[in-house]
Amino acid sequence: MLQPAAGALPWGAGPSARWALPALAGRLVEVSGTGAAGSLTLAFGLVLDAQRRGEPVAWITPAASSFYPLDAADGGIDLEALVVIRVPDPRAGARAADRLARSGAFGLIVLDLGKAGALPTPLQARLLGLAQRHSTAIVCLTAKGDTAPSLGSLISLRVQARRTRSSEGRFGCALTVLKDKRRGPTWAHAEACRGPAGLR
Repeated sequence: MLQPAAGALPWGAGPSARWALPALAGRLVEVSGTGAAGSLTLAFGLVLDAQRRGEPVAWITPAASSFYPLDAADGGIDLEALVVIRVPDPRAGARAADRLARSGAFGLIVLDLGKAGALPTPLQARLLGLAQRHSTAIVCLTAKGDTAPSLGSLISLRVQARRTRSSEGRFGCALTVLKDKRRGPTWAHAEACRGPAGLR
């Protein structure tokens, strides 16, 4: 996971206000990418934005893998205020997202589905209804390329993450909009980032 570069805009404050919590509230969002594409960086930009707005955040992750907490903290994330739920498989993760969304307590729920993740259409419909009712952004992370189909027709916004090296220890993290039901794929978002210790 990358952090905002010194002198650059912090996570969640990039050039596009469309990649911020208010623009994603009430929506099902899919962030896809393969390898070290920057999906986590983009997602944690939203986490930081939500925390700065005083919104509770939940992160649902497979038990076998997770983000590196020290990198998140180095990027400004308040780990004590971040609810992390580890689940055995994507199905359990989807059930956890449903319960959290039903509570109405969270401004942002991130669901890491990985490579094998899927969301059945009935569950998507429930999550979308709950997201709209409680103004919650539900962001699903998937590991796949931009030519692979999205999670389903109820995904309101799908973006593809990509990471590029700009110089020693400096990276660009950007998203390409593949589908946006509200505005069309007519916008982009990019952030200047620095690599964590060991990634130079």
